[in-house]
Amino acid sequence: MSTVDAPLKAEPVGIQGARLDIAQRHALAVSGWLGVVVLAGCAWWIVAGQESASTWLWVPAVVAVVTLTSLVVVTPGQTSVVQFFGSYIGTVQRPGFWWVLPLTKRRKVSVRVRNFETAHLKVNDADGSPVEIAAIVVWQIADTAKSTYAVENYLDFVTVQAESALRHVATTHPYDDTTDAGTSLRGSTDVVAAQLAAEVATRVAIAGVEIVEVRISHLAYAPEIAQAMLRRQQASAVVAARARIVEGAVGMVEMALTRLTENGVVTLDEERKAAMVSNLMVVLCGEQPASPIVNAGSLYT
Repeated sequence: MSTVDAPLKAEPVGIQGARLDIAQRHALAVSGWLGVVVLAGCAWWIVAGQESASTWLWVPAVVAVVTLTSLVVVTPGQTSVVQFFGSYIGTVQRPGFWWVLPLTKRRKVSVRVRNFETAHLKVNDADGSPVEIAAIVVWQIADTAKSTYAVENYLDFVTVQAESALRHVATTHPYDDTTDAGTSLRGSTDVVAAQLAAEVATRVAIAGVEIVEVRISHLAYAPEIAQAMLRRQQASAVVAARARIVEGAVGMVEMALTRLTENGVVTLDEERKAAMVSNLMVVLCGEQPASPIVNAGSLYT
């Protein structure tokens, strides 16, 4: 078998080794008030050393500076990602006043729920019609390590991937389904939103982001075909209404003929039945009120 005829393998494109294998873990942190005690001890050491003219005053000064730069305050909804000389140490997730490893670099990362609305994108639906669509994405960071180190900028990453997923989902469904047999962007909003949320979640998982909800916020035909599509929708509505009227009229005519025959009110031949059916259908299906004509003679004159 040649390489051209060989079956394709479902493998991601790119170098697998380039992906950053990292996961969130807890950083070693003690109460920050312990650091405050150390600072108080250093201050006492410096004051006592000045009175005795000690030459080791630089030691408490260095300890005080290192301790002071190791104190961190974490507010609710925030975390602190700790990095020690290029290595990820862990994340301080509990709110409070903490003393972390000295000589570390900290970066605040919010884990609050956020949302944004994508731009109004112009895409072609499954039928090839241009439509404008936008969605609201509700998300939050679930893994602070991946959001910090796996992608360059997780805000831009989530925005771009959400728009990409929205484009893909919009192209797999028609704007409207006149048969009501399948899914459509307008008639199956919940189904489309669930598919969109699943696709966005898959795309942004590498950045440690969790999708809470995705909802379509704007959906319309593109301006260049909006009038034509509006006329088509109006025509479809008229046809559906007419079909419903005809269906009801046929049932009423059938019931009238059956009752007249069963009760023996009048005996009609096939020709007169056809005339009655025609007259009743005109009266029931006509848009204007009928103008009845009273026949003062016999049925056949």
